[in-house]
Order: sequence, then structure tokens, then C-alpha cells
Amino acid sequence: MIRSLLRSLSSLLLIVAAVPAFAQAGGAPDQAAQLDKATSELGLVDGALDARLERGQRDDLRSRAQAVRATTLDAAQQLTGDLARIDARLAQLGPAASGEDPAIRDERTALARQRTALDSATKRAKLLSVEAQQLIDEIQEGQAAELSQKWFGRGNSPLTPAFWSAILRAVPRDVHRVERFVAAGVDAIGGAAPGRIWPALLGFAVAILLLGPARLAAGRAAQRLLIEGAPGRRVRRSANALGRVVVGTLAPPLAAAALLTGLRWAGWVAPGWDMMLNQWWVAVGIAAFSSSVLGAVLMRGSPSWRIAPIGDAVASRLRPYSFLLALLAGAAIALDAANVAIGTSAAARAATAALEALAHILLIAGGLFALGRMRAEANTADDAPAQTGLAAITLFAWGIAGVALLALAAGYIGFSLSVGQMAAWTLVLGAAVYIVLVAIDDVATSVFERGSRLGQALTRGLGLRGGTVDQFGVLLSGVLRVLLAVLALALWLLPLGGSGVADMFTRLGDLARGVQVGGVTISPGAILRSVAVLAIGLTLVRAFMRWLEGRYLPATDLDGSGRNSVSLVARYVGIALAVIWALASLGIGIERIALLLSALSVGIGFGLQAITQNFVSGLILLAERPIKIGDLIRVGTDEGDVKRISVRSTEITLADHSTLIVPNSELITKSVLNKTLASPLGRIQIQFSVPLGTDAARVRQLVLDAFAREEAVLADPAPSAFVDAITDGKIAFNCFAHVASPRAAYGARSNILLELLTRFRDGGIEMGTVPQRLELVTSPGDPVPPLPAAPAPGTGQP
Repeated sequence: MIRSLLRSLSSLLLIVAAVPAFAQAGGAPDQAAQLDKATSELGLVDGALDARLERGQRDDLRSRAQAVRATTLDAAQQLTGDLARIDARLAQLGPAASGEDPAIRDERTALARQRTALDSATKRAKLLSVEAQQLIDEIQEGQAAELSQKWFGRGNSPLTPAFWSAILRAVPRDVHRVERFVAAGVDAIGGAAPGRIWPALLGFAVAILLLGPARLAAGRAAQRLLIEGAPGRRVRRSANALGRVVVGTLAPPLAAAALLTGLRWAGWVAPGWDMMLNQWWVAVGIAAFSSSVLGAVLMRGSPSWRIAPIGDAVASRLRPYSFLLALLAGAAIALDAANVAIGTSAAARAATAALEALAHILLIAGGLFALGRMRAEANTADDAPAQTGLAAITLFAWGIAGVALLALAAGYIGFSLSVGQMAAWTLVLGAAVYIVLVAIDDVATSVFERGSRLGQALTRGLGLRGGTVDQFGVLLSGVLRVLLAVLALALWLLPLGGSGVADMFTRLGDLARGVQVGGVTISPGAILRSVAVLAIGLTLVRAFMRWLEGRYLPATDLDGSGRNSVSLVARYVGIALAVIWALASLGIGIERIALLLSALSVGIGFGLQAITQNFVSGLILLAERPIKIGDLIRVGTDEGDVKRISVRSTEITLADHSTLIVPNSELITKSVLNKTLASPLGRIQIQFSVPLGTDAARVRQLVLDAFAREEAVLADPAPSAFVDAITDGKIAFNCFAHVASPRAAYGARSNILLELLTRFRDGGIEMGTVPQRLELVTSPGDPVPPLPAAPAPGTGQP
């Protein structure tokens, strides 16, 4: 699996390094040379496919074909851009005309010649990319057939005598091969110069130093650094887990590399042993990675640093199985390398594979038995309910072990071994991904947090809200975790063919070149450029709005409502310009935006009619300003102060401190009473009546005196009191006074009425009513109705 990963990474480097520079439009000879080189490379790959290939050779050919495909695709894309620029220039020059400038004619001729060369090179590059893809498909078909044979090829069952008889027949020849291989190694040691032993001893000493003191010192130093400098307990725990994985993974391979280097310098490595020792070094790395990852999850010796929700008993019980799993992973690679180097028989390789498959099955079964015993003990001691998810996973793992055992018994040794290795790889990869996921979330949400140093710098320097910083941390964590999940899926597919990572890199390369959507090439680079342009545009809009609202508008004669209108319109125009700028950087021109808006006009006309109507009404309110912020208005039966005017609605604060949100279309299409539109003054009106015999001049003077004593009443316009009518034996008065605001009218009117009631009562003036008299009108000769009897004294009854 590590070999496949290394090959995939080398494939990516080849693809990246093979991208040529097709930037100059006039570089036809260089382009032809590059395409000739790609053609030659494809011919070599095609010729190599005619011979019998090993797995590593197939991967190498596939990488070369992918490099050629990436080169030709990039060439075709850049040539297409150069061709478009030449076409645009030719369109500017126009068709040839008689009597035109010779310089223009020469330029048109040169451009036409360059266009012909570029068009030919573009078509050739596209054809070569298609041929490279066909070779890649052919190689993949061969790999798929090889994988199918490995997984589903059937041999003799270990339960049959044929399996063991084949091994016994091959034992003498295999023993002879082993003896010859060991003898070659011994001869290399014996044939080395006597004075060259010191490199081997030095390599051994360095290996011991790396495995012991250096590893422990690095772990303690990292933990001390985390305790003193890492922000927050979560970051310290996740960083400690990552540090343990890094140290635990690097120390054993470095020690093995030091030992191998010392042996090579001493001349103790035979030529036939060199490749096997390299594979053993890979085995040490895989074993170290597996052990360190599982150990970082379990944290048996440091429960306070554990990031996984695992109890101490579970960690202590499962840690030995993690060592066995790491040992088995390394031993499997070491045995395979030894079989290849020695050249053992097919029967011996089948026996080794069967032994490895049986070891994987026993390890899975042992781990499941341990988990079952712990669950049983926990349920007995605590009477806790069973966990459905854990039970389902356990049942599935037992199923995997059972399928692997049945396949081994049936003779499908390769399938059984692959299932066991996939289970082990899934466990190790899942543990590694879990550690990295936790670390990503902890770091992203801790660094981009409103209370962190970076969060405070962003809020103070850029004016961002604390919630925006927190949201960015969560969003960054989510994006990185999704990318990690995609990478983990590609890595998980390595045992199934070893091309998962290479396929992912190929897909990423195709995506980086762009995807055609509606005639527009959209690529990650263009998207990032567009996002950056949008961020710059919005930043400029924010800076402009800060200057407009803080410096320019206060220097004008506009009131608060006028400033709000100008600020609101300027903000929306600035945001619209920033969005158009970002779309232009993405390759979407103004004409495409207009086409999109025209396509959306039908939907806007039907589905968004109300929103559009409110938006237009809001623009009318901001432009004509029939209603301003601070006005006292009445809409229907509701009356209040205008608090905010936006392009969709208007907020009105009512007397009970609640907020009434009115769509702007209601304020434009219906009747609205604005009490402060023409003048900010408020008016008090008092109407009452007095009996006909009352001194009207005295009553009028009392009213004017009451107006004069009220502080809220203005002297200009002066208060007034009028005799409105004389009817039914009453004198009707209608009195007026003005206050500074309609909001002060109600309280001032109440104060004046209270004073008038007091003054009229003291002066014996009856206010509002006159004595009523019942008169019966009868005709002569009509009987006179009897008068009602007086009630009995003290009873209230007649």
C-alpha cells in the first residue's frame, strides 16, 4: 500500500513537472517540438504494453501516459486561448480593403499564418490527449484483470491434501534457494574489508539512539511545548496526538535507514539482498505508522491526553492488539519481499498468503472477543443498556471474519488475505483520519474564534463581527474535513488496485484546467480569483461607506433621513458593482449577466412580483422621501415613529414600544397620514360649551391664560379661542394652540383640560352641559296624565 502511495505521489510530480510552457503565440517551433516529444513518449508506452508487465511496470507506464495527457491538455487549453486572441485581433482589423495601410496588411498576413499554425497544433494536442487517455484505459483494464485474478483466483484449499502435497514437493527446492540466498549474504559479510566494520557499528548506534533517547526526548519536548504555548486544552490534546503519530512513525524508519546505510557502507549487503532490505524498510515504516496511530487514539498511558471517548479499561485491553496488528502489517510486507528476493515456489507463496490470511482472521476474532468480554462485564456491573451502533459494527466485523475464513477454506486465498488486509487498513486509516479530523476542527475553531488573538486582530483591524470570525472558523473546519474525507477515500482504495490516489490527482488536474459551463470555463483558480476580487470589492465598499457616513454626509445640509437614503443607495450600488467585478473576473461578462437577468425576468414577474414591487416602492420612498426617518405617521389604525427605511420594508415604532413592519408597497399605494411631513409642529384643539348666560369674554380669557401657563404651548403661532356656535341655550367654544411636536400635543392638552376644570369650578362656570327641563305638549281636551306619586320616606318606593 505504501509502495502504491509513493508511486501515486511520483505520478503527481511527473504530471506537474511535465506541464510545458505554451505561452507565446508565435512559438510554433517550440510547440511542435513539445508535441513531437509527447508523440514519442506515447509510442514508447504503447510499445511497452506489448510485453508482459509486472504491477510496478504498469503503474509506471500509467504515470507516463497521464503525464503526457496532462501536458497535451494544458497545451490545447493555452493554444485555444492564443487562438481566441488572434481571432479577436483579426476581427478588429476587419477584412482586407483596397488602399489600406501596408502595415495593417502585413499584420493581418502574419496573424493569419500564426492562426494556421496554432490551429494545427491545437488539433494535434487534442488528438494526442485522446490517444493518451486510450492508453490509460488499456492499462487500467489490465490492472483490473490482474486484481480480479488476485481476488477471485481459486487454488487448492488448505483443507485438502493437494495443498500440502504441493508444499512438500517444493520444500527441497525452496530450502536450497533459501540456503543459497543466505549464503550470498554471509559471503558478502565475510568478503568485506576488516576495517570497514565501524560504519555498521555506527549505524547500529545511531539506530539505538533514534529508537530510544531521541524518540523519548522528542516526545517530552513536544509535550512541554504544547503545555506552555498551545492555545486551549482541545488544541493541546489534538496536537499531542499528531505529535505522537509523527514521532512514532518517523523514529523507526529513520533508525532502520541508519542501520541499512551503515551496513551498505560496511559492504555487508549482498546485491540480491538490497531490494529485499528496501522493502523491509517500508515494512518498518508501515508497522510504525500503524502502531503510532492506534496508540495515539488509545492513549493507554496518558488518559488525560486522550481525544477519543474511550475508557481506560478499553484502552488497556485493546493496546496489545494494536501492537499485533502493526507487527502483522509489517511482517506481511517483509515475507512477500523475501519470497520475491529468494524466488520461492508458487506453493510456498500460497502457503505464506494462507498463513497471513489466517493471522488476520485470528487477530480480528481476538479483538472482537476482547470487546465482547468488556461489554459483558460493563452490562453486568452497571446494568447499562446495549449500544446499538457498537453491536452493529461488531456483528459486521464478525461477518467479515467469517467470510474471510470461508474463502480461505474454499481455496480463495487471495480473496481471504485481501479481506483481512482491507479490514486492518480500514482500522488504521480510520484512526488516522479521526485524529486529523479532530485536530482540524480544534485548530480551526480555536484560532478563528472571537476571543483568540487572531480573532481580536480581525475584529479590530478589519471591523469584522465576532460572529463572523466564529462562522469562518466553523466553515473552514468543514471544508478541510470534507477534503480530508475525499483524500481518505482515495487512500482507502489503495489495496484494491493502488491507483486510487493517482486517479484522484488526475481528476484534480482535470478540474484545475476548468469545466465548461454555458460557454464559460470555470476552474478553481478562476473561482479563487473571483472570491478574492469580491472580497477586495466589498472591502473597498466598506471603506467608502465609512468615509461617506463618517466624513462627507455630516458635512452636508442633509437631515438624518436624507443621509440614510444616500447611504443606503450608495451601499447597494457598491455591492452591485463588486459583484459585477467578481463575475467579470470569473469570465462572465456584462452581456451574459444581462442575458441571465432577462431569463430571470419571467420568474421575477410571476414568482417574485411582490418582492419586486416592494423593492421599487422602497427606491421611490428613498428618492421622493414622502416619509422620512423620525416622522410620525399613521397607517390604518396604527400610529408611530418611522425607525428605519430599507428597500423592502419600513419599520415603525408604536407607542407600546413594539415595531410594526410595513411593506413599502403599502406606503406607496395606500393612504398614509404623515403628521410631520410639512411641519414639525403639533396642534392642540379643545372644544367645550357653557350655558348661554355665562360671560363668554371671561371664559375666553380663562382659556388663553391656561394656554399661557402651559410650558409646552408655543407663543408663535399664538394660541386662540373662538366662539364656534350658539345653539340650544349653549355657547360652543373651539380653542387652538401649537406645540413643538405632535408627540407633545397629547400631554399638553391633558394639562390644559385639568386646569380649565379647576378654574371653571372655582369660578362657578358650568362646563359642557345646561340644565334640562321636561315639557309635555298637549292639545286642548286631551286628558292630563297623573303625576307620579312621591316615594315613601326612607324606602325609595312609591
